[in-house]
Amino acid sequence: MPDSTKRLGRRAFLRTAGRAALSAAGLSAAAALARPAAAAPADRADAPRRPNLIIFFTDDQGYNDVGCFGSPDIATPNFDRMARQGTRLTDFYAMPVCGPSRAALMTGCYPIRVAEPGNTKGQHTILHPREVTIAEVLKAAGYATGIIGKWHLAGGRQAAYPPELMPLGQGFDSFFGTPLHNGFTRTVEEKSFRTQLMRDNEVLDDFLDQDEMNTLTRRYTEEAVRFIRDHAAGPFFLYLAHNMPHVPLGASEAFRGQSKRGLYGDVIQELDWSLAQVLQTLEETGLDRDTLVLFTSDNGPWIEKQIGDYAGCADPLRGSKMMTWDGGPRVPSIVRWPGHVPAGRTSGELVSTLDVLPTFARLAGTRPPADRTLDGLDVSDFLLGKTGKSPRTRYYFYCYTHLQAVREGRWKLVLPRPAHPKWCGWSARMVDAVGEAALYDLAEDIGETRSVAADHPDVVEHLMDVVEEARRDLGDYDRIGRGARFFDPGPRRPDVTRRADAPRRASKG
Repeated sequence: MPDSTKRLGRRAFLRTAGRAALSAAGLSAAAALARPAAAAPADRADAPRRPNLIIFFTDDQGYNDVGCFGSPDIATPNFDRMARQGTRLTDFYAMPVCGPSRAALMTGCYPIRVAEPGNTKGQHTILHPREVTIAEVLKAAGYATGIIGKWHLAGGRQAAYPPELMPLGQGFDSFFGTPLHNGFTRTVEEKSFRTQLMRDNEVLDDFLDQDEMNTLTRRYTEEAVRFIRDHAAGPFFLYLAHNMPHVPLGASEAFRGQSKRGLYGDVIQELDWSLAQVLQTLEETGLDRDTLVLFTSDNGPWIEKQIGDYAGCADPLRGSKMMTWDGGPRVPSIVRWPGHVPAGRTSGELVSTLDVLPTFARLAGTRPPADRTLDGLDVSDFLLGKTGKSPRTRYYFYCYTHLQAVREGRWKLVLPRPAHPKWCGWSARMVDAVGEAALYDLAEDIGETRSVAADHPDVVEHLMDVVEEARRDLGDYDRIGRGARFFDPGPRRPDVTRRADAPRRASKG
């Protein structure tokens, strides 16, 4: 399998991206080197200021867990105000589970395409050091880059994490947060998994207790406010990746008991407060009209018996976290940039976390890496209101490495599958059986309740062709895609299984 990534190394890409940003600012590389180091070349007096870029990312927040997306019992006045001042995206897709969702956001690629150390394919993606992240693209373009919150792209719990797999090795100037998720229990339990807290590459606290979990959102918010003020001269990229509302839940004293929805609602209302602090800081520093803020969640709500009423809600969507029904990857999203992104607009155009890297690169006056295939598309013209159409027309639904569905426009084709297939790993417990291919018209049936496959055989046939394209390029649980990346010697994707009882498919080459 030819590996096009060998044509241009990571360092060469960063140099190329830097030159592209200088060109966008009207400077040669030599002229930039002659300038004082503190002067950002694209922000000289006669050049338009490039926007600051903020991603406000939540964890396991359901589609329905925002007032402007329909929540009847969680008050989110600041998310709602952000929607009035920006664009609400009703058909925005992440990935069905945490690690893969973060890998897609960071790289602009479906996780099945992304390279991992040792050519493995983890259920929670581990980014290979030779992958290029959005932080690296923006840093090469002169942006200060910071992550506050959850990383979850470096493998399981460790006493010391390999620096090349952590944020500072992947393009970020600073990191304050957790290397992994919160845990598995409703609240912190002494004998269960307890997460760590880090600053840069140092573990500050090896086991967060419940009191510390209660203040985590507030601490992240204080760090975010400080980052914005410290980098007000800009441009900056802030990835504020809140751990909440992933269990164990925690909320500050001021928010406990304030929601009609119990502790889960309290947690969401504190996140709403956190967003308000970010937006207020932008206003106070005069950066409001110079900053694009994107809000979304990494996946849908985690709904299982042991989570109980500490889970979110994906209504009116079907399914939840780890599932490829829309309730798994389809998440609330709002984009705000006063004077640039149309205010008060609601759009059902397809957009994905995959699109963030190329879109932010364009806004920053630089380019995404050209030596490798990206699945993300530049949706900047759509977000800025220059066109009413998003360039994205398709989205593939993967559960781990299993391609289970595809959406194109209003149509979603769900493929046959057994219940709890072993090749889906621990996500298999959430996978239900689909006996035959089902076609849903999401414009008329958002809850995926009635298949119309018999009424539209031509659409089914076309989408089956699209599925085969994805299998050839990206791969599937039983095959390696020709466009998948591998950087290390040795066998590739040991997870691949070819079982005699696996569903047989007619390959078209």
